[in-house]
Amino acid sequence: MAETYMALASFAQTWGLVYFVAMFLVVLVYALNPRRQQQFDEAARLPLKED
Repeated sequence: MAETYMALASFAQTWGLVYFVAMFLVVLVYALNPRRQQQFDEAARLPLKED
């Protein structure tokens, strides 16, 4: 039983780390994409906009 738990824990730690690093890279590419610059600038000014 302990062997199964250790194998499962090792698998989850390894692939969980890979998953979170991949998600971090996806978010980083999305946030730093130059095509999104105008969209982010508009969102940043939104609280200051008076209607």
